[in-house]
Amino acid sequence: MPERWHVSSAVVSVRDTHRDAVAEGLMSLEGVEIHGGDATRLIITIEGGSTGQLGDRLTEINLMPGVLVANMVFEHAEEPEEAEEPICHST
Repeated sequence: MPERWHVSSAVVSVRDTHRDAVAEGLMSLEGVEIHGGDATRLIITIEGGSTGQLGDRLTEINLMPGVLVANMVFEHAEEPEEAEEPICHST
């Protein structure tokens, strides 16, 4: 049976002198995407198969050099049948 699909958003606060290095490190992590930010914050999403995977990835991000703190903001999970392509109704 396929595992559930989980996604969370997080805000990563960084030292302004380390922002580019942290962004590069985040982009190298599987399941992590950067969606915006400024000089000291990056807005990301983390995808995985369980809440534990998301938490482990968030811990990994918190331990990166230059990261002050990474806080999960929201989490959503779907069963495999819910994650299938949605039906689109056009008008």
